[in-house]
Amino acid sequence: MNKCNYMNTSVQEPPLDYSFRSIHVTQDLLSEEPRTGLRPLRHSKSGKPMTQSLWLNNNVLNDLRDFNHVVSQLLEHPENLAWIDLSFNDLTCIDPILTTFFNLSVLYLHGNSIQHLGEVNKLAVLPRLRSLTLHGNPIEEEKGYSSDILGSEWLQEHQGSVEMPQRPP
Repeated sequence: MNKCNYMNTSVQEPPLDYSFRSIHVTQDLLSEEPRTGLRPLRHSKSGKPMTQSLWLNNNVLNDLRDFNHVVSQLLEHPENLAWIDLSFNDLTCIDPILTTFFNLSVLYLHGNSIQHLGEVNKLAVLPRLRSLTLHGNPIEEEKGYSSDILGSEWLQEHQGSVEMPQRPP
């Protein structure tokens, strides 16, 4: 399958799912078995999964050291990664490594420990980012959180959305 056809078909492929695996560091992904879903992942001739989605949610990651290296060992086409779920980990910042995935359109970061609103501006360089979740992070407590995020020029240019559930009164 050529790269063009891969981009068109793999969006519908199931994710490479490492959720709920108690992963502490990204290197652990290389020795951990991914979860299996209802549909099996297709693999390339080299044996690597043909997917554009990587789910790392509900683990204990506190940084993304070696993320690029690990992802390149896991996926046949890491440059085509479109969806990364890092929700419910222990991340305190948005690692610049995420900005190297230019095809990223969905990024889940809710339920982490991101504390500074300025961290979100790092994502402005991602041309395809359409969906970003940030709720459940300490940045929610920063004054102007909702208006700053929703009013960000780069997000409006991308016609993206940020999920911000309303807190109960």
